[in-house]
Amino acid sequence: MNIPYLYDAGVLIAIDNDDRRMWARHSLALEDGRDIHVPSVVVSQAWRDSRRQVRLGKFLAGCHVVPVGLETAKAAGILCGKAGTSDIVDATVVTMSASLGAIIWTSDPDDIRTLIDAQDIKPAPVVRTV
Repeated sequence: MNIPYLYDAGVLIAIDNDDRRMWARHSLALEDGRDIHVPSVVVSQAWRDSRRQVRLGKFLAGCHVVPVGLETAKAAGILCGKAGTSDIVDATVVTMSASLGAIIWTSDPDDIRTLIDAQDIKPAPVVRTV
């Protein structure tokens, strides 16, 4: 059984910038049969221009873009309150990763770990840096 991956905006930005290491990691994950999840708010954070982001659009077609429902939105807000932060997107990433049992890929490991610590669940999600 493969543990799923959950990507934050740093991954999408790396892909949009044609980061070869991130493309290789993503390709290996797909070859391993991993499910790849991207919260819809993460797409909002990285998306700017359909004409310029064709590569990112194709990349997202191979991912599960997960809508943020009411319960996840509430949990992310509560987590921001506990952590003393206002980054709802990062809190959504942490909240969703906990519910999916997913490994988080991020360009902001310190911010993500702060939220994970405030969430105080065991086992804590694993964090990998882009």
